[in-house]
Amino acid sequence: MTKVLFSFFIFIFSVSSFAKVVLIDPGHGGEEIGAIGYSDWNKKSGKTAEKDLTLKLASKLKDYLAPHVTAYLTRSFDHLVGLQERADMAEAVKADIFISIHFNSATNHKSHGFELYYLDNNSAVAVKKVERAENLGLKGEELIVNQILVDLVIGQTVESSKSLAKAVHSSIGPVLKQYKLVDRGIKPGLFYVLALSKRPGLLIEGGFMSNPNELSQIKKEKYVDDMARKIAQGVLEYLKTHK
Repeated sequence: MTKVLFSFFIFIFSVSSFAKVVLIDPGHGGEEIGAIGYSDWNKKSGKTAEKDLTLKLASKLKDYLAPHVTAYLTRSFDHLVGLQERADMAEAVKADIFISIHFNSATNHKSHGFELYYLDNNSAVAVKKVERAENLGLKGEELIVNQILVDLVIGQTVESSKSLAKAVHSSIGPVLKQYKLVDRGIKPGLFYVLALSKRPGLLIEGGFMSNPNELSQIKKEKYVDDMARKIAQGVLEYLKTHK
């Protein structure tokens, strides 16, 4: 067991438990930087790493959830956490739901918008690109085993995850309008971090870092705060009506 996971176990046992538990997963971390965005179209200034933005949004989401449920982060600072470690944490805290935070990127720098994903099969080419970006680090036998696991977990979680996605999507609508972000909707996708967690969950793509105009919006403290507050509202609405 790694020192990071051991410290996490010590922490969770020192905190009193509420009725519901939410594990929030800031994507990437450490040497796994994620997408890189720039403030100008020539990629010469304003460099931003996805791992930093995901932690910022995830931390703020935890703050909004904490008064109502027990909320944890898979990482609270900049270090690498493997997919299996993230899943182990979900099991350790007995999370009711798992939310993975990411930001998007595309070769077409004009691509823009907000997306919500839940675990299910999808043959769309655009979705496959996102899957490849977020499933990095798995290969060989591990990949085959996880592909089998995905099929098993989908049957158990897909309907609950859809309901969670709908609740969050409904809640964040006003924020998308306020910041003029295109609503790219709710989509199914094969994300191993969701499959390994083995519980209802979402993968959130909070905007395109590859689009300098959109990056300037999603980096704003107010955007992060507003988005976190509305995601939290959607999560709490879901938890009220689902065991």
